[in-house]
Amino acid sequence: MSGYRSPAAWIESAWQELDAPDAGRRDGCLEVVNDVLETGLLTQDDAERAVERLVAVALSGEGYALRESALHAICTATAPYELPYRVVEPLAAGVDGFEPVLLEYVLAALGSTCDRAALPVVERFLHHPHPGVRREAADAVNELRRLRESPGEGTD
Repeated sequence: MSGYRSPAAWIESAWQELDAPDAGRRDGCLEVVNDVLETGLLTQDDAERAVERLVAVALSGEGYALRESALHAICTATAPYELPYRVVEPLAAGVDGFEPVLLEYVLAALGSTCDRAALPVVERFLHHPHPGVRREAADAVNELRRLRESPGEGTD
């Protein structure tokens, strides 16, 4: 019998599968999490919990593909959800451990937080040797500064 499964139930099922030893299945679990986050149907709290778990995967010693999938899902979540800096802050703390392509995801996630606390971390990468990292850092800095200077801020 097939019935409706809530988005949170899909995420919970994916987390259970994430503990599987088969790397292909594990990456597939993160695709499910990504797809559910993309819908925007989770509550804000559920989305934040999912992203916190993804951050842990991204910072783990897991293989590149799994960490990339986790970071991709985090960036996907930034479209339908406003993620507070505290949720992705562990990425800022571990930023120096990421390969350039993964670092681009991290900078995008940090830039989407609307929190000035991310600015010093992101600005460090404006002169990175990898052009993609520099470009993503510049985009993130612009986003953070634009959000800080948005009209109506500081008005009654």
